[in-house]
Amino acid sequence: MPFWQTSTGTGNGNATSSSTTSTTSSSSTSSSSMSSNNSNGNNGCQQNQSNQLGETRSSLYYSTNAMSFVTKSLLPTRRRLRLDPPNKLFFPYEPGKQVRSAIGIKNTSKSHVAFKFQTTAPKSCYMRPPGAILAPGESLIATVFKFVEPPENNERLFDQKSRVKFKIMSLKVKGEMEYVPEMFDEQKDQVAVEQILRVVFLDPECPSPALEKLKRQLAEAEAELEARKKPPEDAGPRVVGEGLVIDEWKERRERYLARQQVEVDSV
Repeated sequence: MPFWQTSTGTGNGNATSSSTTSTTSSSSTSSSSMSSNNSNGNNGCQQNQSNQLGETRSSLYYSTNAMSFVTKSLLPTRRRLRLDPPNKLFFPYEPGKQVRSAIGIKNTSKSHVAFKFQTTAPKSCYMRPPGAILAPGESLIATVFKFVEPPENNERLFDQKSRVKFKIMSLKVKGEMEYVPEMFDEQKDQVAVEQILRVVFLDPECPSPALEKLKRQLAEAEAELEARKKPPEDAGPRVVGEGLVIDEWKERRERYLARQQVEVDSV
């Protein structure tokens, strides 16, 4: 075979081989690039899915908390006190005079409860007592005093009934303790508004069930006040100091010593 054919064939063979190698290398590079792109794409998808999952969980957490807050705010506050009348204070309408109302307050819970009055007109109204601590099942009748302003510009009686309001707040306390108003400021988060009481005037010259009930409650409140003022009944000899020294025995001893002294002097 002539040398030029051999050389040409070899060259073609090398060219073919080189072309094949180049093609293979290109294919490998392309495959590697595609594999890398696929890997990066998969990682990106996984990261996006992870971010979306985190956002979903965060959204669900805040949604749950928001729903819980709304649910708690919509639930009615559990009452600790029972009021009588439940949402009004009845006063006899006597312009230019100080008049009285009464309201029964009973602790219906299983723990000691402190209550406190508040009013929108502290200069012309006050309560007796302004607050107290009630044991479970204990009750009292509070008296509310109010000065009735004379009507202005021919103002009618019923135009005044919503001007002054009273609020009764309650606070759960631990057992028996002395009542101090500051406890409501120290435990604001635990204070509950029991009721907002609206003022209603009654015609004292016109008999009505509400007026009769008011008179009865005021009489009971006065009786309770007088009972609290009375000293405890004497149940026997008074005990003085520690050691159970009784006045009666002291008097006997003094009389005995006096007799002894008389006998000595006579001798």
